[in-house]
Amino acid sequence: MGKIVIDPITRIEGHLKIECTVENGVVKEAKSAGMLWRGIEVLLRGRDPRDAQRVTQRICGVCPTAHATASTLNLDSAFDIADKIPPNGRILRNLIFGSNFMQSHILHFYHLAALDYVDVTAVAGYSGSDPDLKQVKKFIDGGVLAPFVPRYEGDYRLPKAVNIAATKNYVEALKMRSLAHELLAVFGGRAPHNMAMQPGGATEVVTVDKIAAFRWKLEKLRHFIDNIYIPDVLAVAGVYSDYFGIGAGCGNFLTYGVFDLDHEADLTKRKRFFPNGRLSLANGLKQENFDPSKITEQVKHSWYKSGSDLHPSVGETVPDHTKEDAYSWIKSPRYDGQVYEVGPLARQLNAYVKGIEPTKTIIDSVLKKFNAGPSALVSVLGRHAARAIEAKIVADEMSKWLMELKPGEPVYVDHEVPKTGEGMGITDAPRGALGHWIKIKDHKIDNYQAIVPTTWNGGPRDDKGQPGPFEQALEGTKVKDEKNPFELVRIIRSFDPCLACAIHVVNPKGTEMGKFVVS
Repeated sequence: MGKIVIDPITRIEGHLKIECTVENGVVKEAKSAGMLWRGIEVLLRGRDPRDAQRVTQRICGVCPTAHATASTLNLDSAFDIADKIPPNGRILRNLIFGSNFMQSHILHFYHLAALDYVDVTAVAGYSGSDPDLKQVKKFIDGGVLAPFVPRYEGDYRLPKAVNIAATKNYVEALKMRSLAHELLAVFGGRAPHNMAMQPGGATEVVTVDKIAAFRWKLEKLRHFIDNIYIPDVLAVAGVYSDYFGIGAGCGNFLTYGVFDLDHEADLTKRKRFFPNGRLSLANGLKQENFDPSKITEQVKHSWYKSGSDLHPSVGETVPDHTKEDAYSWIKSPRYDGQVYEVGPLARQLNAYVKGIEPTKTIIDSVLKKFNAGPSALVSVLGRHAARAIEAKIVADEMSKWLMELKPGEPVYVDHEVPKTGEGMGITDAPRGALGHWIKIKDHKIDNYQAIVPTTWNGGPRDDKGQPGPFEQALEGTKVKDEKNPFELVRIIRSFDPCLACAIHVVNPKGTEMGKFVVS
């Protein structure tokens, strides 16, 4: 029996450690350990509640718009204005958030995950005139392979011509990500960390010129998604079809829903383009009710001395890096005590089962191409396919939302900060279910908690010893070469991990008040 330790997993956001016990080439036990402490909740205590949608965006530079959305919904709820948001404000939020969705999905496939399948060294033999490929060839011929290495070697199956084309698309995707940031900034003011999302709506005035500028950039992104991104995902899937049967995970799926279509105060009843839902393979992917009161966080194996199995509305963030039996800074979220995966796969499976178009038609066409049933999506390639499908659907829908904007009409409703109040903001980030909870006392933040997608997916074992989704996806995996465990990183990257950034807490004079060292 041997042990594989990968620390850190590269090409993800943040620091993640994976430890696998392997017997006869099969992973028997896996541990997922987040190696950084997020203290944003602590920093928010005592601040003006309206700081929350600004400060929480700093949790992550990849998906700050998701935190802006969840935090803004949270404050709408706490300020009792959730049903008063003007239509323009709601649509602007969707367009800003949708821009981030496209950027995030393109980033994940091309710059984080594709290099697990695409062999860029094929460009060494390139003799054409494309300037992007000539530049890559120059680096490779000169022995400068970063950022394409370090990597685990082996199992590169794509034909040479496809490798070369995919490498060119890697460079083109960088330009598309930049364009998506520009798109977000049209109505968001800047990217990352937009300034337009506010409790009460949005602060950007709608004009015909801005609609036109947004349309031009959006159409270029739609063309890239339809003609480059989706074909590249299908090309990888066609050669690596065995990965439709690898990395299934826990088989339970949860989504809070995303992209508001009405102004219902109760977020669990609000109509959303991708609706909330809960389903599992064990019951044949049948729909089950969703009740946010059943969400808790357990901490038996996390470096916290906070109370365990607490609902996030009364959650605690009290670190303890010396805690016995703990191995991660990530907590273990549970729904009614059960493990759930969140992310694009959960959203698209939920929409598919509910018969929502165009999700159902597109997924049926993909499954037909590979002669597979819906259960095949619960896999490494299923997660990649779900992201690509979602990127297309969101981009196409944004084109319709844009035309619903009405120049000259309100984008924002005025409000006041209450002396006391509680709120909940639940939505889905590109990587999955995201929730923010707030308690206000004397016009200030008394408590704030956030449960992010990778907390759901990357958490350690819970109080009952149940492994988290990452851990379950790894366990049972066959590893061909323990010194080159490419299977393991492919599984983990299919979830698109996004661990929160580490911080040090300092006083106004710059004196360090807390430092945590994990050996």
